[in-house]
Amino acid sequence: MEFENLECFDPSECISGKVMRLNRITANVFRKYLIPFNITGSQLSILFVLAKKGGLTQKQLSNIVQLEKSSLNRNLKRLFDKNYLSRTDFPTIQITHVGKSFVNDIIPEWKKAMDEISELLGEDGKTALNLVHKRLIN
Repeated sequence: MEFENLECFDPSECISGKVMRLNRITANVFRKYLIPFNITGSQLSILFVLAKKGGLTQKQLSNIVQLEKSSLNRNLKRLFDKNYLSRTDFPTIQITHVGKSFVNDIIPEWKKAMDEISELLGEDGKTALNLVHKRLIN
């Protein structure tokens, strides 16, 4: 048999494919609410982390948000350009007053997105998601 591997695999069972499809579905829900703010999900994650944790180095931030160096650099540049972040205490990155105000303004729309995706997942889905996240992050 020339292509025996093609006969014995099921792409519908691919974990990576499932995670990527779930990511696209979730991102589309959030994008719907965040589009007026002209910010990506990755950029918002960076702002959320810095709003809660305070100043972090780029390496610390990368470890938390799980972005590759080039992606993190691209997102940071956009946030610095908008004056949402500063590096007044190099190498620490801090969220600015402008950034905090932006995060404060976006939270109600973020909550709407959270409500919508939470309703789609249901309690058992959220529990399963938390379990998967915990296992993969630790």
